[in-house]
Amino acid sequence: MSTRSPKTVGMVLAGGKGSRLHPLTWQRTKPAVPFGSKYRIIDFALNNMINSGIFGIFVLTQFKAQSLTEHIQRNWRFGTFLTDYFITLAPAQMYLYEELGAEWYRGTADAIYQNIHLIEGIGPDLVAIFSGDHIYKMDITHMIQYHQENGADVTIAAYPTPLADGRRFGVLQVDRDWRITEFQEKPLEPNPIPGRDDTCLASMGNYVFSTDKLLELLRKDALLRESEHDFGKDVLPMALEEGYQLHAYDFARNPIPGQEGPNTYWRDVGTLDSYHEANMDLVALEPDFDLYNEEWPLRTSTEYSPPAKFVHDLGDRRGQALNSIVAGGVIISGATVRDSVVFRRAHVHSYAYVERSVLCDYVEIGRHCVIRNAIIDKNVSVPPGTTIGVDPEQDRARGFTVMPSGVTAVPKRYQFE
Repeated sequence: MSTRSPKTVGMVLAGGKGSRLHPLTWQRTKPAVPFGSKYRIIDFALNNMINSGIFGIFVLTQFKAQSLTEHIQRNWRFGTFLTDYFITLAPAQMYLYEELGAEWYRGTADAIYQNIHLIEGIGPDLVAIFSGDHIYKMDITHMIQYHQENGADVTIAAYPTPLADGRRFGVLQVDRDWRITEFQEKPLEPNPIPGRDDTCLASMGNYVFSTDKLLELLRKDALLRESEHDFGKDVLPMALEEGYQLHAYDFARNPIPGQEGPNTYWRDVGTLDSYHEANMDLVALEPDFDLYNEEWPLRTSTEYSPPAKFVHDLGDRRGQALNSIVAGGVIISGATVRDSVVFRRAHVHSYAYVERSVLCDYVEIGRHCVIRNAIIDKNVSVPPGTTIGVDPEQDRARGFTVMPSGVTAVPKRYQFE
C-alpha cells in the first residue's frame, strides 16, 4: 500500500431545517445556531477538518442559509494565494439533470450527487462527508488511516452507545473485524457489538469514501425513483448489498491531541432540551467537552469585543458570574449569573438573577429580573422585573416555547409589551 498521504476533500452537510430547534431556527438553519458563548454549531465540523489537515472544504447549504453564509464568508477564509486551501459555499442551485429535472437537494446523498462536478474538478483520492450540526471533536486523520489500512470503500464513524439507547439511532451491525454486515434503522431491539453485550454502534452520519466508489454509488442511486436519496436509508444499504467493503470506525478510539482519556463526547443538539443540556455541559467543573485545549484550537468569528466587565460589590448588589462562560463585551452590573453561558455584548443589570440559562449576543436583562432554564436568542431586551422560566403559563402566553423539562426559549428580537 502506498504511504502517500491521500488527497482528501471535505463536504460538510449544512442544509438542515432544524425544525425541532424552533424558535432558534426560525430565521436560520440549524448549523448556524449560536453555541457556547461565541461559536456557531457548524464551527465544530469545520475545526475538525482544519485541525485534521483537510483544507479543501465545500459547505452544502439549502434552507434559511443567509446567516450561515455570512458567517462562513466573514470568518472562514484562507489567503487568496493558497489555491488548494478553501472553504467554499455550495448552495442548492437546482441544477437541471436529464434524469432529475430541476430539483432542490432531495436527501443527503442527492446533495453530494448534485455537486459531483466539484469533486471531479479537484480529483481527490478520498471524500470526507460530515454533518455540520453536531458538537464533538474528531481527528479525521485517524479515521482516514483506518479506512486505508482496511482497504475499505466506505468507512462510517460509529458512536458506541448503551444498548437501551440504540433504538433512537441508525445502528450498525459488525463482525469481529468491524466490517459492517447489516444496517438497522431505529430498531426496537438493537444487536450489540460482538463481545460487548451492553453496547451497540450508532451511525454518526460521518463518512469517508474512496472517491471512485462514491461516484459509482451516487450515480446508481440517482436513477432509483423509489429512493429517498439518503446515505443511511438508501446508498449505504445498497453498497452493502452489492458487495462494497464497508467498515465501522470506533469513535471512542479517536485520539485528540492534548486530551487525555477516550474521546466520547458527541451531541446531536437537535432539540431545545439537548441544545440547552450541551451548553450546560460546558460550565461543569470538569466539562466533558473542553473548549480550552490549546492543541485542538476552536476557531470562530474574530469580532473585536472589549473584555467582559463585572461591576458593583455592595451588599446584594454584586456583579458576579459563577460556574459560567462569559464572552467578550459582556457587562454584569450588580447582578448574579450562575451556571450559564453568556454570549458577546450581553448586559445583565443590577439585582437580576440568571441561572442555568443561555443568553445570546446583545441580550439585555433588566433590573430585578429572574431568568431560569432559559434560552434567549439575539437582540432581546428583557424589561426590569420580568421573570422567564418561573411561570410556564405566563411564558406560553407570551408566545415562548416551553418544553416539558421547563426549558424556555425566547425568539430572536422578541419585543415585550
